[in-house]
Amino acid sequence: MNPRDIHAVLFDMDGTLVDSDAAVERAWTTWAGEYGVDAAAVLAVAHGSPAESVVARILPGLDPTIRAIAAGRQHELQYDDLSDVVPTAGAHELLDLLEQRGLPWAVVTSADQRLATARLGATGIEPKVLVTIEDIAHGKPHPEGYLRGAELLGVPTAQCLVVEDAEVGLQAGKAAGAYTAALKGLDGDLKLADLGQLAAFLAQP
Repeated sequence: MNPRDIHAVLFDMDGTLVDSDAAVERAWTTWAGEYGVDAAAVLAVAHGSPAESVVARILPGLDPTIRAIAAGRQHELQYDDLSDVVPTAGAHELLDLLEQRGLPWAVVTSADQRLATARLGATGIEPKVLVTIEDIAHGKPHPEGYLRGAELLGVPTAQCLVVEDAEVGLQAGKAAGAYTAALKGLDGDLKLADLGQLAAFLAQP
């Protein structure tokens, strides 16, 4: 992949632009206790996935209405838990470079609007385009969110780079037909130690 092949960047939020892993784990651990399920089992599948799909996987017998309430409770546990939510390493450096280069970018997240706005605000990140779980019918690993993000930016997905730290998100990016950049040792077209490394890649002439 050549840097000149990239005409837009689509970011996941949690764990990618925003270091919120501790807050996410606290919320799911509390939720697991409230619903009487094993926290380790929940955490093993929760990262990067929409809350409702995690609830459906952990408690498959729930009525859809009750499932939605359970997912809403998980979000409630996170809305105000912002004390240690910070930008990930290299996030602002990369976003500054994209602005300098005139490359459009968007955030595509499994969080809802309220949570996404709170976390991005806490880290000083202001996307012009934000796609949340409330904007789509199918969450990751379905490609709908990334397809919507590319559409809103006006760039074909084949010319977009999806940046992710979760396998379900990388699956969504690949299914959308985008290039992928993977954090946390995962496998993508690019493997990244941090977003500063992506900034260096995109800064190449």
